[in-house]
Amino acid sequence: MSEPGALRTRLNGLFREVAKFGVVGGLGVLVNLGVFNLVRGTTDIPMVRASLIATVVAIVFNYVGFRYFTYRDRDKSGRTKEMSLFLLFSVVGMVIENGVLYAATYGFGWDGPLASNFFKFFGIGIGTLFRFWSYRSWVFRTLPAKEAVQAAESFLEQPPRQAVRRQPDRV
Repeated sequence: MSEPGALRTRLNGLFREVAKFGVVGGLGVLVNLGVFNLVRGTTDIPMVRASLIATVVAIVFNYVGFRYFTYRDRDKSGRTKEMSLFLLFSVVGMVIENGVLYAATYGFGWDGPLASNFFKFFGIGIGTLFRFWSYRSWVFRTLPAKEAVQAAESFLEQPPRQAVRRQPDRV
């Protein structure tokens, strides 16, 4: 495949991946904000704790969506490792997300319904950038490309080259 054609194929693949990630992530944001507002509106649980509950529900929702929709073509071996890494990076994203809400609420006193939803959403956005990078880099790793596997197999099938002996220079 030509260089421009290969680049176009990779960019198309990345675009599809970002679009699928966005669909699952967008639905996860709706789940997250919906559970957050439901818990805040129906209980006396403090705001950041309500946000943590909502984030955990969204993490479970997102794992199912990412594994079976966005990254369904990725390596499925080592499911325990995959889930462990997903949980680890999700917790880091949760700290980022809820750290923003915590700073706005308790650091600046911005705790009204509109402000809390804004900073919850803003924190989700920052956490999402981290999650996208970490999930695609570490959790849902790509399987080797067919071309790379074929090149490696053909390289292994070639007979070893004979070493060329160099004659010493004579003075």
